[in-house]
Amino acid sequence: MDLGLKDRVYVVTGASRGLGHASARALVADGAKVVVSSREEEAVARAAAGLGGDAVGVAADNADPEAPARLFGAAREHFGRLDGVLISVGGPAPGWAADNTDEQWRAAFDSVFLGAVRMARAAAETLSEGGVIGFVLSGSVHEPIPGLTISNGLRPGLAGFAKSLANDVGPRGIRVVGLLPGRIDTDRVRELDGLSGDAPAARAAAESRVPLRRYGTPEEFGATAAFLLSPAASYLTGVMLPVDGGARHGF
Repeated sequence: MDLGLKDRVYVVTGASRGLGHASARALVADGAKVVVSSREEEAVARAAAGLGGDAVGVAADNADPEAPARLFGAAREHFGRLDGVLISVGGPAPGWAADNTDEQWRAAFDSVFLGAVRMARAAAETLSEGGVIGFVLSGSVHEPIPGLTISNGLRPGLAGFAKSLANDVGPRGIRVVGLLPGRIDTDRVRELDGLSGDAPAARAAAESRVPLRRYGTPEEFGATAAFLLSPAASYLTGVMLPVDGGARHGF
């Protein structure tokens, strides 16, 4: 199936590793060009080099108010256009309701929530008909995840913002979509499994609750993201798509 991605240009944040990088790789594999970003200059340069000549790396922190202009400007400078953005950030600090500090909440709000809102607003201002704004969120949009209180507090709010934005920009032909990853086999998920003190047992227990009985791969997530961002998904907007092997049992 031709997704219609050839020569389209996307900005992917949080793309030096994990789900953002897997999504950028899938986009490039189907013919798109990407600007990838993360906070660490060396890491993002290495990630872009690994993607080949259709990728440019830009060091940027989503919490920085200047990041959207820098990233979207890079897309136009290097590739002459901008067709969409996938907003992905690293997960906030783990912890329980009584444990997370005010500083952890403020840092996560600036990066995970306000940074994403600011990036999406800037994209909405600059994209034209056929453009798309994607969010990498979490299954915590629908159900809190034990030990991830800050994520549980911020991700549902971002999903609500995304749904509101979809209504606002839909008349201009711009789409807004969200991806809700479950247990995808990334460094972040392996780190969370390790917090239990017995990572293999934690993984086995988590897999037993997934109907497909395994963690997803970053490549599977990336392929899903590439489809949602592509013209092949042109009548999908306002959706929050679980990528979780069936772990969410509701409709």
